[in-house]
Amino acid sequence: MRIAVTGLGAVTPLGHTACTFWDGLVHARSGIAPLEAPWTSELRFSNGAQVRGWNPLAHFDQRAVDMLDPFAQYAAVAGREAIADSGLDRAMIEGPRTAIVTGCCIGGQTSQDIQFHELYAKQSGRVHPMTIPRTMSNAGASFLSVEYGITGPVFSVSTACASANHAIGQALWLLRAGIVDRVVAGGAEAPFSLGFLKAWEAMRVVSPDTCRPFSKDRRGLILGEGAAMLMLETLDAARARGAKIYAELAGFGLSADAHHITQPSADGPAQAMRMAMNDAGLVTEDLGYINAHGTGTLANDSTEARAIHQVFGCRARQLPVSSTKSLHGHALGAAGALEAIATILALHQGVLPPTANFNEADPQCEIDVIPNQARPLRIQAALSNSFAFGGLNAVLAFKAPTSF
Repeated sequence: MRIAVTGLGAVTPLGHTACTFWDGLVHARSGIAPLEAPWTSELRFSNGAQVRGWNPLAHFDQRAVDMLDPFAQYAAVAGREAIADSGLDRAMIEGPRTAIVTGCCIGGQTSQDIQFHELYAKQSGRVHPMTIPRTMSNAGASFLSVEYGITGPVFSVSTACASANHAIGQALWLLRAGIVDRVVAGGAEAPFSLGFLKAWEAMRVVSPDTCRPFSKDRRGLILGEGAAMLMLETLDAARARGAKIYAELAGFGLSADAHHITQPSADGPAQAMRMAMNDAGLVTEDLGYINAHGTGTLANDSTEARAIHQVFGCRARQLPVSSTKSLHGHALGAAGALEAIATILALHQGVLPPTANFNEADPQCEIDVIPNQARPLRIQAALSNSFAFGGLNAVLAFKAPTSF
């Protein structure tokens, strides 16, 4: 069974819609900037890719704002956009034949941090009564379920930085199995709390300036936030209603390194890429682009480059590969969903987004990284990679809608 992508939605550091997100990518407009928070002087790093200019009351009433942490707000708004973009309305999606699957690494971290500060630092003796609903990782999915009357499978996946890709892959399986007819799938994250950023600071993998994936002078990742959602449905159903089709979600590959909690291995990512291509019926010659995990750390980027060489052999040096984290930061559990949209629109628009901030080729990363400027190029198939702490790998394969 073939699965079509018929709707896109996004709330990102580059803009609050999928369209503004894509425009930022192709024009290499960075969402990385000095952090906006009262406690930034307490950190060793000063930059992040935040969702700026966000006004929750433009999207929700006060009661909903009290219930929803920012990550869930982003998820709900991105989900609404994906549904509207698909041309489906509530009457068409309510009931048991629609599912929602979201990925999230940390849940309502901002809400948790604020309430723990009230409890421990201010010794208030109590926390906000909505703390549990605000912190649960499924909050965004559950809100959309209530808003649209969706009674099919609704759940959230948490596998660190691979969460969104695992969620989208689960959605693919639900559709192929015939359990549902359509799925809203993606990821959301809002990690910008002092406690969580101090934890990342302690790992010493955050860049002091910006994110330079695959560049020899790279110094680490830049944290990001936001949400991205896809509307997925069977190709037959999409054709029958004359829907706009962005791309085909053609394959899903997943693996575990069984190697180390934080140090990556090339074997696991290579296995996941091969599995995604096999699942999609693709061979290496079919691939025209890879949206890399590309965090900008020394270990990740060189390991991912080795994995690409393992899979593509002599083609690896010519195969276009870019990391859009150089523009929107590393959004953790939402990263795969943001990058899925980047990959889908690269196929749909015939433009490959760049790896920004690139200065110098690294002999450890012998790949074509599409440096600094987008590249017009029509391709037929692409991969989107997500590799997580814990050695968990999830890769999505997409095909262009040329045959639809």
